[in-house]
Amino acid sequence: MKKLILAATAIALTSGAAMAAPVRIATEGAYPPYNLVNDQTGQVDGFEVELGNELCKRAQLECTWVKNDWDSIIPNLVSSNYDAIMAGMSITEERKKAVSFTQAYYPPNPSAYAAPTADTNVEAGVVAAQTNTIQAAHVAESGATLLEFATPDEAVGAVRNGEAEAVFADKDFLVPIVEQSGGAMVWVEGKDDIPLGDGIGMAVRQSDTELKDKFDAAIKSMKDDGTLNTLSKKWFGEDALQF
Repeated sequence: MKKLILAATAIALTSGAAMAAPVRIATEGAYPPYNLVNDQTGQVDGFEVELGNELCKRAQLECTWVKNDWDSIIPNLVSSNYDAIMAGMSITEERKKAVSFTQAYYPPNPSAYAAPTADTNVEAGVVAAQTNTIQAAHVAESGATLLEFATPDEAVGAVRNGEAEAVFADKDFLVPIVEQSGGAMVWVEGKDDIPLGDGIGMAVRQSDTELKDKFDAAIKSMKDDGTLNTLSKKWFGEDALQF
């Protein structure tokens, strides 16, 4: 009888492990190079997707990706529609009131203003930014008129169509836009290196301490062996910020 009970227990444990639900990671798919949708596969891709897959491997977790619009990405995490967020999300004290963050997997990255002319007055004009971002909050406090958009591409588009005088966003996002604009978009003088936030991290529910600990350990292991810096250079170039 004892052997039967032990065997049954072993089967139950094995079955439970096999049926464990995968960890669902949400990303926006609209903030390259952090995250994007691959034109060829139609799947999410980018720095955070490649990084997230490696973190899940090191943490021995089965993970799947969920695409979610930015403006509802934290509420849907809190509502348990997925288990984590990797979406170029800066670690801030305000967001910590709703979610927990892992240690940063990308260092604090400067934000920047881009506009048609370098002498644009971004403190007295109309500035576009993506809604619910640290950049939007910064503009709102600067004295400028803030125009918020659901995606960063829409914020850039507002400058191109004359609806806004400048756009304020993560500099890594704006670099290729400025470089490929043929001079139509330039850095606003003295406003192209503004530090905000405490780096980019993964957000989880405040109750998911075990999951946070697993991802923290995986991030640390990638910092320790240098693979996180290597991956950053792959997606952000040789001038990528390093740990």
